[in-house]
Amino acid sequence: MDMDSDSLPKPSVALVDDHILLRNGLANIIRNFQSHDILFEADNGRQCVAKLEAGLIPSIVLLDINMPEMDGYSTAMIIKSRFPQVKVLALSMYDSENSIIRMLRSGARGYILKDSDPGELQQALSDVQQKGYYQSEMITSRLIRLVNDLDNPEGQLQQMIHLNEREIEFLKLSCTELTYKEIADRMGVSPRTVDGYRDTLFEKLPVKTRVGLVLYAIRSGLVMVG
Repeated sequence: MDMDSDSLPKPSVALVDDHILLRNGLANIIRNFQSHDILFEADNGRQCVAKLEAGLIPSIVLLDINMPEMDGYSTAMIIKSRFPQVKVLALSMYDSENSIIRMLRSGARGYILKDSDPGELQQALSDVQQKGYYQSEMITSRLIRLVNDLDNPEGQLQQMIHLNEREIEFLKLSCTELTYKEIADRMGVSPRTVDGYRDTLFEKLPVKTRVGLVLYAIRSGLVMVG
């Protein structure tokens, strides 16, 4: 006899954020979706990991980045390593490229801003649960797949595409805080030439944004990060 879909357990969410009022508000919003349950809440990454170790295993961890005791980057890395069945959706006030890159490298399946509307949050939770990732304007699904493909020896990131010396130099400089114009000055070429390097890399590599270039450089070992 088939179980009615309404009787099946809902995917569970853990909320990890040191701002209690915001966290409580998010919990109420998620409960109103009626598509997910709240399994637990935590003030920081350390509390979250302790609850996971105690056997409270949610489907998704909605994880703030900036927290005391243990931040989102460290927490996501622990979850990826020790609780790989748990999907992480990063939560932040900022849409900086550096934050996005670091969270994806740490194992996040998506990235959503705290000022997003409830509909976007519901979509993000649904996509992470059903597809394994959340695609937004900031992050493409292909980019997330590339990040999570690192350990696959036959993955796209392991298939090194031949780049010439100037393209590699541009790629490394793209991983800095320099603007494209400043990169052109550093390389001693015109901004149009730098645009040409960028467009060529977009064609050669499976990326279409500067964040994608940075991720490729990091994952291919061209650039080391601390």
